Amino acid sequence: MKDMDDIHAMMRAIGSQAREAAAELAVADAATRRAALEAAAASISERRDEILTANARDLEFGREKGLSDAMIDRLMLDGSRIRGIEGGLRAVAAQDDPVGRVLADWTRPNGLRIRRVSQPLGVIGVIYESRPNVTADAGALCLKAGNAVILRGGSESFHSSAAIHACLVEGLRRVELPETAIQLVPTRDRAAVSEMLTMTETIDVIVPRGGKQLVGLVQREARVPVFAHLEGIVHIYVDAVADPEKALRVVLNAKTRRTGICGAAECLLIHRDAADTLGEGLVRALLDAGVEVRADETLQKIEGTVPAGADDWGREFLDKIIAARVVDDVDAAIAHIRRYGSAHTDCILTDDDSAAERFFARLDSAILMRNASTQFADGGEFGMGAEIGISTGKMHARGPVGAEQLTTFRYLVEGEGTVRT
Repeated sequence: MKDMDDIHAMMRAIGSQAREAAAELAVADAATRRAALEAAAASISERRDEILTANARDLEFGREKGLSDAMIDRLMLDGSRIRGIEGGLRAVAAQDDPVGRVLADWTRPNGLRIRRVSQPLGVIGVIYESRPNVTADAGALCLKAGNAVILRGGSESFHSSAAIHACLVEGLRRVELPETAIQLVPTRDRAAVSEMLTMTETIDVIVPRGGKQLVGLVQREARVPVFAHLEGIVHIYVDAVADPEKALRVVLNAKTRRTGICGAAECLLIHRDAADTLGEGLVRALLDAGVEVRADETLQKIEGTVPAGADDWGREFLDKIIAARVVDDVDAAIAHIRRYGSAHTDCILTDDDSAAERFFARLDSAILMRNASTQFADGGEFGMGAEIGISTGKMHARGPVGAEQLTTFRYLVEGEGTVRT
């Protein structure tokens, strides 16, 4: 019981400090917040070797736990990825400031002037799994939007996240912003997560970033509002009039570029009229790329495929595995996605404008694409610098959640001694 009491006290202290820091950030000017992010980026570069050493400890821990190759890839940092973290911080710093923008401005017949103005949400709790770069992305985006943030990284990335967090704190220190504006929960104990989900007095919103089990836990148990980020059960539908060259390029990239990210394709749907020509070529190309293709009865005739099981439809593999099925037409593809999708990202490959319009109109995924790899389902690729996650909910934020989505608004009303009759 003492350990639980200690965690409860620790998390309440973290929450209280975050609330106080949020009040300071709310009045910090844009130039100061930008300078903090630029200083954090410089610190990432200066401490590159420390971050790599910390990551090596995490990789050893992950291998001992038996993490899959895809999960190890998510966890791994190298020189290129560290430069990417640094670049992401600088990109967020360079964005237009999302705080204090006048979203609307009007004057009523009685003379009242009303402005709707953007402002920070307050304190954001981010719960994530193995990707250590989320520490930088989430910290940067929350700070850019004037929010304090409490970060609870995965146990696998414990040391990497701590090393990156130290760089963010250094950025705050250099511009004399509260160091408690970006806090990292300093324990692997899962009790800390349960505490965060009930901290309604100090946390304004929770953002879970991880697999179905984590997100489901957060949605079931949270008393704090949640930006939902469900698993990425991503579909690609190859229409009868898809361009073969485009389709091959897009499908291979969507599945194989990085299999462990939420934008990786998990199910391939092929129009029946294209199954014997374009479809067979796509399946063989996937097989040649080392992808296990779990096929329906029609596609099982292709040597090297394996029969798909009932639970392969609507499954996030996060590995070099894809389910593949033949469908009668675009409506059948839409019906399949409605049944098995997660409203994350879905794509149509077609040169038929009417088919694309139908696909876009009749599906309600947060991101819909045409003739483009689903690996672009990423805030950085959308020009947001980075993302804190991709929200599949419909309240407040949807799709990639960048700095702008981490603000709310208030109304500022001015009169001249105006009274209501």
